[in-house]
Amino acid sequence: MLFNSFQYLLFFPLTAMIYFLLKEVKHRKILLLLAGWFFYAAWKPEYIFLLLLSTLVDFVAAKQIYKTGNIRKKNMFLILSIIVNLGILFGFKYFNFFDRNLFRFLSVFNLEYSKTFNDFILPVGISFYTFQTMSYTIDVYRKKNIPENKFWNFALFVSFFPQLVAGPIERFSKLMPQFEKKHVFEYKRVTSGLKLIFWGFFQKIVIADSMQRFVEIVYSNPSNYQGLDILLVTLFFGVQIYGDFSGYNDIARGSARILGYELSINFNLPYFSKSFAEFWRRWHITLSSWFRDYVYIPLGGNRSKTKIRIYFNLMITFVLSGFWHGASWTFIIWGMLHGIYYISERLFNSRFGVLVFYKYKLFKVFKIIFVFALVNFAWIFFRSKSITIAYTLIQNLFDFSLIKLSFDRTSVAINIILSSLLFIVHFIERKKDIITFVSEQNLIVRYSIYYTLILIMIGFGNFGLQEFIYFQF
Repeated sequence: MLFNSFQYLLFFPLTAMIYFLLKEVKHRKILLLLAGWFFYAAWKPEYIFLLLLSTLVDFVAAKQIYKTGNIRKKNMFLILSIIVNLGILFGFKYFNFFDRNLFRFLSVFNLEYSKTFNDFILPVGISFYTFQTMSYTIDVYRKKNIPENKFWNFALFVSFFPQLVAGPIERFSKLMPQFEKKHVFEYKRVTSGLKLIFWGFFQKIVIADSMQRFVEIVYSNPSNYQGLDILLVTLFFGVQIYGDFSGYNDIARGSARILGYELSINFNLPYFSKSFAEFWRRWHITLSSWFRDYVYIPLGGNRSKTKIRIYFNLMITFVLSGFWHGASWTFIIWGMLHGIYYISERLFNSRFGVLVFYKYKLFKVFKIIFVFALVNFAWIFFRSKSITIAYTLIQNLFDFSLIKLSFDRTSVAINIILSSLLFIVHFIERKKDIITFVSEQNLIVRYSIYYTLILIMIGFGNFGLQEFIYFQF
């Protein structure tokens, strides 16, 4: 079930209405659990069993880890959790990638290998909920959490529908205690949630989906475009992926807030970052922190004895982060590029330290533009379906022998204006959350903003069912 579907516009208000009519917390939790399962099954009913399998295994594994004093058994149940969750991911998401590349590798040596192509449809949200359940088991193993005694409570933590299929990836210690509280209907909180949902929809159907048409045209026929066309579309995709994913997370946070729950913020003005380290503290925050806590630090993190080892740890983390997004070499290269950016920045800082003129605003603006440019360059690999397409785009990107714009100039101008609107909101949010900022304005200004956004949505919104980009991960 897509957030931007008619079904969700029926599903969520009905769920919220029943939720507030129920007085007992335990009854509300049952409702939310059933709603989460229904929300997931509405996409492909049989895949609900994968969600249940991951939930059951981690519930049992965590309890066994906690109660046994035998370190060998603790390790065994932790390994069980990791194998089952990564096994599900491998079977449905990565099997074809390894199978195809093994076939190509053996073909070089003229060795026969029969490919066994897996034609399963990738279960929506599988990368998100498997990581969320694994983090719970690992935290119990590390004695950071006490395991949940009731299966239904833990199942709710895994299946909470606002964040089930595309995050944010929540930690048990943050989300589970919120389910134990009774949340009453509060007008201010509910209206705040509705405004957040509206802004999420605006980012998705007005901004992101407007960019999508241009991006699809160029990436489908990369050899037909060059120079200015590719530069423009590269920037448009940077806006599209942010508007799409940030829009999803705002709808998720708004839906949860109406019910009384606060989900983690996943984006914090990433395109205003002055360094790559800062970018990864601001972009897809819950995934970045997951890889930091469960990959980078266990590898040794900054505690490693040599800088070479630290840089190795960083590169492995970024490559795995790229591979998490999809079973393709383009995602691996995207991760490697960010690893190179990050490591190069650390090497530069360790060599030259903080430059004297760093404090000047003009230099800070240059840094923001520099980081933004390289992040957008890396998006070429993220968006391309093959290395060949990415190579063609990059090759043609620097070909300005014939400077022309192949697209309708009015449509391009509209997209630039919409992109600028997003960055204006970003600029405002450097000081204050946009929902709070608008709410603090006087009545005339406030409603002028509301009606202007509604008119823009009606005039330029794409109301077709355009799937969220991160649903494929």
